[in-house]
Amino acid sequence: MIKGGNAFVPSVPLRIAVRAGVDAAALLLTDDGRVRGDQDVVFHGAPEHPSGAVRLSGPEDGTAWLDVGLTSVEEDIARVLVVAATESGAMRDVAGLSVEAFAPDGTSVVRYDVTDAGGETAMVLAELYRRAGGWKFRAVGQGYLDGLAALAADHGVEVAEDAMETAPAGPAPTPTVVVPQTAQPVPAVVQTPQPLPAAVQIRQSTPQSIPAAAHAPAAVASPAPVPPTTPEPFPAHPRQWTFGPVFEPWARSGRDNDVIAVDGLPPGPVVVELAVRGEGYTGLWTLDGRNKDKDNLVNSTEDDFRGRLLTTVPGSGRLRLRLRADGPWHARVLPLAEARTLTEEWLEGSGPEVLLHTAGAADLSIHYRGDDNLIVHTFELAGYEDPTTLPRQNNVVNEIGRRRETVPLPEGPLIVAMVRSDGAWRARLKDVQALAGPPGPGQSPQVTWAGAADGPRQASGVRKMQSWLRRNRW
Repeated sequence: MIKGGNAFVPSVPLRIAVRAGVDAAALLLTDDGRVRGDQDVVFHGAPEHPSGAVRLSGPEDGTAWLDVGLTSVEEDIARVLVVAATESGAMRDVAGLSVEAFAPDGTSVVRYDVTDAGGETAMVLAELYRRAGGWKFRAVGQGYLDGLAALAADHGVEVAEDAMETAPAGPAPTPTVVVPQTAQPVPAVVQTPQPLPAAVQIRQSTPQSIPAAAHAPAAVASPAPVPPTTPEPFPAHPRQWTFGPVFEPWARSGRDNDVIAVDGLPPGPVVVELAVRGEGYTGLWTLDGRNKDKDNLVNSTEDDFRGRLLTTVPGSGRLRLRLRADGPWHARVLPLAEARTLTEEWLEGSGPEVLLHTAGAADLSIHYRGDDNLIVHTFELAGYEDPTTLPRQNNVVNEIGRRRETVPLPEGPLIVAMVRSDGAWRARLKDVQALAGPPGPGQSPQVTWAGAADGPRQASGVRKMQSWLRRNRW
């Protein structure tokens, strides 16, 4: 089939192959050409539509598979888009890009080979659409130079631009940040007028498309322009984590080399969140009482560095950090309880990260796509009674280049610190065991997503899609 061609396909379950090693996804659209909400985007972070009509699997030998049960597609859905995106490079650099639909008996129904791709980094390869009581397949081949962000925006997913592409001369504009809504209002997360920069926002296309509890917009003041600081916004459930101090997160923005001083913090382990916009070297050290370098937290040559680091506030309550950076930056100091919790669903990120393990004994699976060091430390907190310090670290991963690692974890509570990670990664728990008994001092039960009709998948779908969009948009 050539670009723009269309043909009827049988109304049976189809297997659709997306070849050439690209990321594949499906968007389920209504008559107005828009998704109803994040549940209508099927991708590797949410591989099955709630209706069960569309499932994503693979890739296997460079081929991703979308299973589309045409008779199971909801009546509100008029079109199913087959989408592809590259992680690096352009579509013209992808050899053998094609999409092919197969009947249940393995017979090829229709195929479209993309032969005229250009500098796009995302593309609608094809679409299945209703016609005359049946379904037709159209070879689309519509590319997007601005990547998945532009493709998503065209189909009802609102994407806010980063707080900065280039540093403006005047005050930064006020962005809108989508934050989760809980049964009880979440306390203000910043004590100063420099909040987290705007990230990707997912909004419903109609007032009824997403439950009110999914998210609610809130206007905040803009920080100095920097890239999105975290791979995901804060979770939409109260934390069951008691180790380490509790305080209102602190934030500051600046430019180039600086000394960052935070006074009045309670002693104990905290998370330092850092985002630097620019090329060149990024380094971050804690300073001791003599104002000398103590612990090196960041040592990176990555452009546009972002990450979360684990450190400890001394007994004086004053945390001092020396930063080397070439460009604008944004830093926050957060309680350890604000770190993301490991579950059996994939978490995604790029750069150093601090993760919490609150379940029983489990295996930690990590897929790392960087070229440099991946170093992972764990800190076992069960039975550790001093919340102002950290126990001895265990080095569980120290490798170079792309890796797939699985390491055993004891029962939580436990901190997993990815202290070196200059590349994209995914992490999740496997073979999770039940906690041996009721939580003891400093121990917390396994965290679950509250208030979601479909459990963890629905509550975390927006955050996973944000991460996927951000990873593919540059």
